[in-house]
Amino acid sequence: MRGGRDPRWCPPTSQRTLGGIVNDQTPGPALPPVVDRQTWQEARDALFAREKAHTREGDAIAAARRRLPMVEVDATIEVVGPDGPVTILDVFEGRRQLIAYFHAWWPGRPAAEQCEGCTFFNSQVRELSYVHSRDATYAVLCKGPYRESVRYRDFMGLEMPWYSVEETAPRLLEGRDWQRHHLVCYVRDGGRVFETYYTGGRGVEVMAPTHGLLDMTVYGRQEPWEDSPDGWPRPWGDGENADGWRRNGRPVAQWSRIEAGRSDALT
Repeated sequence: MRGGRDPRWCPPTSQRTLGGIVNDQTPGPALPPVVDRQTWQEARDALFAREKAHTREGDAIAAARRRLPMVEVDATIEVVGPDGPVTILDVFEGRRQLIAYFHAWWPGRPAAEQCEGCTFFNSQVRELSYVHSRDATYAVLCKGPYRESVRYRDFMGLEMPWYSVEETAPRLLEGRDWQRHHLVCYVRDGGRVFETYYTGGRGVEVMAPTHGLLDMTVYGRQEPWEDSPDGWPRPWGDGENADGWRRNGRPVAQWSRIEAGRSDALT
């Protein structure tokens, strides 16, 4: 069944989900055919060959990415941080490279109505020591005002450096739709700053190991665009859950923070 929830679909036993409480008597979703171990191994080996080719192609693309030319960025462009305005050069924190996530912001809206996609991706960037060990800094350049948006970071329990580019995003994202989310890589040469790469849309999925893990499961992301067999569960393609990142009026990741008693007040 495509484009809607299969009526047989249910989450794991005794788990509260979008549809309520289920039990062992609830019909389950469709399943792959059952075969013997040798047949399964042969099919797995065939897929493994494709996966290895995919990995090698990814390596080749990354090699080409490292050979892209670069464009200079005005190193004096200001962003706003905890101590007020600083330059984009300061955001490097003395390291040679900068990975910047441009977090979308909807002015005047409460936390529950902020960007569910940015919340999903950015909330999965946690351990930065490995990035730092490669002489790179990760920072968020939010398109909202600093005091309001940093409260959102704190509500989410994030710890990465956070800046506002409310006034300067159009300059930093010259020639692009600056209101969307972007992942941009920079390198500095002394006091000069250069942009080496940027991506948006599904290109930022590299930030979300959640997607990679779900892609390995039999039911995948459970979204309607996926090429899955008939009968596979697709609860994240209906109504309020159409984008896969929002549930019951909030970005999914916010609910654990609310249940922990954190305040989502932004002003």
